[in-house]
Amino acid sequence: MAIEVNDANFEEVVLQSNIPVVVDFWAEWCGPCRMVGPIVEELAEEYKDKIVVAKMDVDSNAGIPSQLGIRNIPTLLFFKNGQQVDKQVGAVPKTVLAQKIDALL
Repeated sequence: MAIEVNDANFEEVVLQSNIPVVVDFWAEWCGPCRMVGPIVEELAEEYKDKIVVAKMDVDSNAGIPSQLGIRNIPTLLFFKNGQQVDKQVGAVPKTVLAQKIDALL
């Protein structure tokens, strides 16, 4: 299951993680986000011991999305060793996200 992150715990959960992290930036009103949401949850389950999957509501948290230049949602950022290494903007099939995750491992 994906964990919720916010401006306060982003550094601890994402940047200080010793395994790769995928962060889904989303909002309740966003149609494509609702399409990607179940895929993100499936991936969180499938890769649960290998990566951390997190979700951040951009309506509730403005600081981190602003710092990272998030302008469109859904945006998924891929982190390894505290560094952003990949990015996916917009809704894509599960296979695309799985390939990006596999590249992190």
